[in-house]
Amino acid sequence: MKKVQITETVLRDANQSLMATRLPYSDFAEILPEMNKAGYYSVECWGGATFDSCLRYLGEDPWQRLRDIRKAMPDTKLQMLLRGQNLLGYKHYADDVVEFFVKKSIENGIDIIRCFDALNDLRNMSIAAEAVKKEGGELLYSKLRSMMLDADSAEELEQEIEQFCTQLYNKYGNKSGH
Repeated sequence: MKKVQITETVLRDANQSLMATRLPYSDFAEILPEMNKAGYYSVECWGGATFDSCLRYLGEDPWQRLRDIRKAMPDTKLQMLLRGQNLLGYKHYADDVVEFFVKKSIENGIDIIRCFDALNDLRNMSIAAEAVKKEGGELLYSKLRSMMLDADSAEELEQEIEQFCTQLYNKYGNKSGH
């Protein structure tokens, strides 16, 4: 029987969706050691809008926030949400910027990068995915569900994803089983 693995998303998704990403580090710092003991497979704590809100609204250094979370949760894999070629924003960035951002994210404490593209276009995720594997991180692919995909398009996308992941596996190996 396969083991069920749980990813806790409260530090990123609940913060982003329920609190408009206005939760300062000081408001959740005390609970991090307890979360570290909970046995989660991973905790999604960074990415999405959290980076921008640290700078824009909270007056926090998002990189220091990540390092502080890592320090408080040494036994738990830290996960982030990345918008592919858009990184954490809403415009495309140059390939070298994407590669450098992924490298620095992993260096500063991220173990798993959950990557998606709003259009489910694998071309918009390929540079980030390659960088994750190159830097030794774990890659998760998130497909956005769309009512606009017919059955044939959905099947084609699934085949593209499988082919894409196989190519990455063959190039970099698969240290995590993902």
